[in-house]
Order: sequence, then structure tokens, then C-alpha cells
Amino acid sequence: MSLFFLADTHFGDENILRYENRPFASVEEMDRELIRRWTQRVGPEDTVFHLGDFSAWGPEKDREVLSLLPGKKVLVLGNHDRHRSPEEWRQLGFQEAVPWPLLCEGFFLLSHEPLYMNRNMPYANLYGHVHGNPSYRDVSSHSVCVSVERIGYSPISLEEIRQKLREEQDE
Repeated sequence: MSLFFLADTHFGDENILRYENRPFASVEEMDRELIRRWTQRVGPEDTVFHLGDFSAWGPEKDREVLSLLPGKKVLVLGNHDRHRSPEEWRQLGFQEAVPWPLLCEGFFLLSHEPLYMNRNMPYANLYGHVHGNPSYRDVSSHSVCVSVERIGYSPISLEEIRQKLREEQDE
């Protein structure tokens, strides 16, 4: 069983193509590619932490797509997910959905928006929300942005995140 992370899929959101200059000709192509890349990496026993802004679809399409995505899925609600309650997200197919940050493996603070971190804190923050905004680094010694634009539109594994943090600390 492996752990994976990503944020800001924005399934079904035509505007995100333009806002973030995503490399897809249409929202349908984007959605197909996001689903394909997820299913290539994640197995049925894996857990995926989606750190917010899942989709712009309605409940039926969300349920359909969630049923296609392998793994146990946990949602940390983003600003575009709050139109539904955590319970509604669970009914659609997330194993868990929470409106607050989570602590994973006793070290990783999982949030939608970046949290304030400094070098004296014993945690690392995994977050989304900022997409490709150049004001934020992909990786720092205490944080990793997992917006899909920064991780190849595919879930990133915990092992890959740990490697990125080690590389950052070695520099």
C-alpha cells in the first residue's frame, strides 16, 4: 500500500485551462488525461490524499469519476469544494472528507492552502491552491506544492515527496 498526493484537479472546469495555461486542447482532454495518469500510478490498495479543488462538476459526474479512480480517496476540502459538506463528498465516493488540515505520518501537514512553516517546525506542509504561481517554490525544506501543474498532472507518491525534501535539504 502506497500513499499518493495531489491537488487542484478541477475536473470539468473549462476556465482552469486558460487560468493556468494547462496543456490540453479541451476540458474533456484534460479530464481524460487526469484520470489516465491517476489510474496508471494508483492501485486499489493505495490511498490518495486530494488536497482540494476536486471538480466543477455536479454530483452525478463526480460520483462517476470517483468510481473510476482507484485507491482509497481522502479529500481535504479546497475553496472550490465547500459548496458540499464533507458528508456529501463521502456519499459521492471519498472515504473521508474534512474541512481542515490533516497530519499524515506524524510529519506531513496536509492542507489546501499553504501553511506558515519555518525551519524550526518539526513538520512539512503538503499543499495546493497556488497552482503555478511563481511566488511559491515547488519544494522548500519544509513544504511541497502538489498542485497538478507542478507534479505532471499525476499523483505523487510519499516516497517521491521524501526524495524531493532530501534533495532540497542537501542543497
